Amino acid sequence: MHIEVLKSKIHRVKVTQAELHYVGSITIDEDLLDAANMVENEKVTVVNVNNGERLETYTIRGERGTGTICLNGPAARKVAVGDVVIVFSYALIDFAEAREHKPTVVFPDQHNQLT
Repeated sequence: MHIEVLKSKIHRVKVTQAELHYVGSITIDEDLLDAANMVENEKVTVVNVNNGERLETYTIRGERGTGTICLNGPAARKVAVGDVVIVFSYALIDFAEAREHKPTVVFPDQHNQLT
């Protein structure tokens, strides 16, 4: 049996951009993707701490070192620049392995940089 568990989390990053007229997704600084063990095109859940909105989308690799967190397409209507969001990804793993699984969690600073 397999269950879905938290694989990765980027905890409390600030939205730096919201681009309504874009195909869709969330652009994330490549440093944050790497640190969180996430890859481009990975399905993620984004939770907006400021307004409680929750959405699913996929990741796009942003320029390394910029701190970019940009909600694109319709997701841009769910955030405002400056809002704080949490980004989660999940994985299916064997139930027995789940007991030992440790997710990757990163805590960027107030400028979306790794400390």
